[in-house]
Amino acid sequence: MSKTLIIYSTVDYHTKRISEFIAKYLDSEESIKIVNLEDINEYNLNHYDKIFLGASIRYGKFRKELYEFIKSNRSLLNKKITCFFGVNLVARKIEKNSPDTNPYIIKFLRKSNWKPQITGVFAGNLEYSKYKFFDKFIIKFIMWITDGPTDTSKDYDFTDWDSVEVFAKKLNSIN
Repeated sequence: MSKTLIIYSTVDYHTKRISEFIAKYLDSEESIKIVNLEDINEYNLNHYDKIFLGASIRYGKFRKELYEFIKSNRSLLNKKITCFFGVNLVARKIEKNSPDTNPYIIKFLRKSNWKPQITGVFAGNLEYSKYKFFDKFIIKFIMWITDGPTDTSKDYDFTDWDSVEVFAKKLNSIN
């Protein structure tokens, strides 16, 4: 039985939600564990055949812990079956919703110097109702600049769940 570890790095838990959604479509013969990157030190990565990593963008950056994890584990990751998916609001735009066109994914792969077998990107969600005043103000300003929604009385889920399903099923084909 193959063992898969899905690691997520998130601020507002949408990347965890996407990770859980992906897990539902993975081969039922696999043993699957979903773990927050913050808790990864409790797990032995050598015990897993596949390591999938998902991370979200906040204020234009992936969290530094993500880069530290990859740097510390790059040689092991290069020996495993791996995938990476990023979650960001820029991916809501059709011209930036693929790994080849999404600026955050392109920059991440270059900066991390890691080559996962499969890479994906998904639009995230915008939960104005959960943000504190400062975050709400900054995100609203960013949305205004990028022609996104600025009505803070609503929340928005830009995730194309059909695309996430297709991506998850594709993961079953990598060996």
